[in-house]
Amino acid sequence: MENKLKSILSGTGFYILLAVCLILVAVSGWFLLFGGDEPVPEEPEVHKAVSAPARDVYVPEPEPEPEEDEPELEASAPVEVEIVPTMPEAEVDDTPVMAEPPRLVVEPLKGEVLLAFSVDQLVYNPTLADWRTHDGVDISAKPGTTVLAATAGTVASVEDHPLMGTTVTIDHQGGYTTTYANLQAKPTVEPGDLVTAGQIIGAVGTTASAEAAQSPHLHFSVTRDGEAVDPVGFLKS
Repeated sequence: MENKLKSILSGTGFYILLAVCLILVAVSGWFLLFGGDEPVPEEPEVHKAVSAPARDVYVPEPEPEPEEDEPELEASAPVEVEIVPTMPEAEVDDTPVMAEPPRLVVEPLKGEVLLAFSVDQLVYNPTLADWRTHDGVDISAKPGTTVLAATAGTVASVEDHPLMGTTVTIDHQGGYTTTYANLQAKPTVEPGDLVTAGQIIGAVGTTASAEAAQSPHLHFSVTRDGEAVDPVGFLKS
C-alpha cells in the first residue's frame, strides 16, 4: 500500500493528482465568490386596470323611494268672505289745462263819468234826442288825452264807425272784449297788434256823431262772450 502510494506520488500520478486538486480548489472558489447569493425571484408583472372615460361608465340610477301617504287634512269650517261692491270708475277728463297768468286791469283814462252803463233801463241821448240803452260808460276827458289798453290782448279791429267814430276793439283772455270809441282819427295800433295793460292805443277825439252833443269824452264798453257787462265792474275785477 505504501509502495503504491509512493508510486502514485512519484511520476505521472503526482501531476494528475495535483491537477484534480487544483480543479477542486477552483470550483470551491467559484462557489464562494458567485454561488453565495441566491437569485432574486422576478416580480410578476401587474396589469394595471385602465379606467374607462366617465361617459362610458354605467352608473345605476337610484331606486325611487316609496311614496308616503300624505295625511288626510281635516275639512276646515267655511270662511265667510265679505263682498265689497265695486264702484264704477269715474271718467277722467284728460283735456290739458293751460295756466293763465294773472290778469292786470287798468283804467283806460281817469275822468268824470258823464253817462253810466245801462242795458236794463233806457237813458236819454241828447244828441239823438231819444231814449235808448247805453252799453258802456262815457268818461270825460280833453281832446288829445291818451287812452290806455285796459288789459293785455290782441287788437281785433280799428274802424271808423258811422255813429261812434274812430273805434279800437281788443280781444282778451276769458272771452272778454274791450271797445274804445270817439278817438282821434289815427290810433297808434293796428289789427293784429299785441298790447299790454296800460299801453297807449290812441287819444280822445270828437269823431262820434251819435254823442256829439256831449263834452269831449271816451266811450268805453266791455263784453264777455258777446254779452255787454258793466265796465266799472270789469275795471275793479
